[in-house]
Amino acid sequence: MIPESISVEEKLQERIKELSCLYQVSSAIREFEGSYEATLESIVKILKNAWRFPELATVEIQCDSYHLSSNPIPKEGYSQKSIIKISENEIGFIKVHYPASDLSKAHFLVEEQRLLDKIADEIALFFERQNIKIQEEHLKQTAARNDRLAILGEITAGIAHELNTPLGNILGFAEFIEEKTAEKQTKRDAQKILNSAIYSREVVKKLMFFSCDMPQDIKKIKVKPIITQALSLLKPNFKKANIRFKFNIQDPALKAQVDPIQLTQVFFNLVINAIYYSPENSKIVISINNNETHYTIEIADEGKGIAPEVKDKIFEPFYTTKPLGEGSGLGLSVVHGIIKSHKGEISIADNIPKGTIFKIKLPLNF
Repeated sequence: MIPESISVEEKLQERIKELSCLYQVSSAIREFEGSYEATLESIVKILKNAWRFPELATVEIQCDSYHLSSNPIPKEGYSQKSIIKISENEIGFIKVHYPASDLSKAHFLVEEQRLLDKIADEIALFFERQNIKIQEEHLKQTAARNDRLAILGEITAGIAHELNTPLGNILGFAEFIEEKTAEKQTKRDAQKILNSAIYSREVVKKLMFFSCDMPQDIKKIKVKPIITQALSLLKPNFKKANIRFKFNIQDPALKAQVDPIQLTQVFFNLVINAIYYSPENSKIVISINNNETHYTIEIADEGKGIAPEVKDKIFEPFYTTKPLGEGSGLGLSVVHGIIKSHKGEISIADNIPKGTIFKIKLPLNF
């Protein structure tokens, strides 16, 4: 295994270095505190000292988006290499280089290759465990957000029902006063009451949409005409904001079970939101794709994007990032409520290189 030119004492020293290296790498991984780069830097330093000629060795690790080396990589040299894999998928490699001017391929030991393979396995397990933790945390956050939205849905449904009756009375009496009075000031005041009550009724309607407590008219219809008509109505909005749009649909004859009015409202809310946050001369892309059971609607803008800390809040009622007076914070909560009532899902992704993508997944039949 080890060349005869190596003494028994040197063999023993090499074995001690290998075992020490494995222990130190395991310790570095166990002590991970959130910085992948710092952990990989520690592994690079540990590996360098484990090789037979550490003063000449250059350790290189490329893993995921990280690329580190202990020294500049020699232009001409020899190397040992081990691939880092997760579930048969290659995510990187580890190499140890020797400069050709000082050493040859024969100076690498078989035991060093085995050590390199073990370290590659350790790094793969480390990244796999961290990925699992991230996924678990994401699932927890999603479940917590869904619980919050469910509770808010129940609360808002109750509020909406309680407000409907007094609002009806306010509207009725305000109309009665406006009709019966001859005094101009009283008529103006009654009109102000009417306008405020109508606005309040619209807010209640949005609350009821959010809580999925609105009657639906579900029918099997073509999806394209709904979106095409909505885009036609929104053309003045695009023109005023100096923004272009592109509409792509995989199957123009696509049919789905849907409430056309509610789907139109979802589309209006999302597109108007995209227009609001898009810069001039940018483009909004609307795409509809489908498989045998579901179809997806994607609305991608080129705006500033959504901050990570905001993503979990934007579907909550009354939450808005718009200035005071420019948004009620109910638009996206209404969208969420309608999508939920259609047995669908809505998610957000970053648009590359900039912007946001709202993705809606809906069943063709339910």
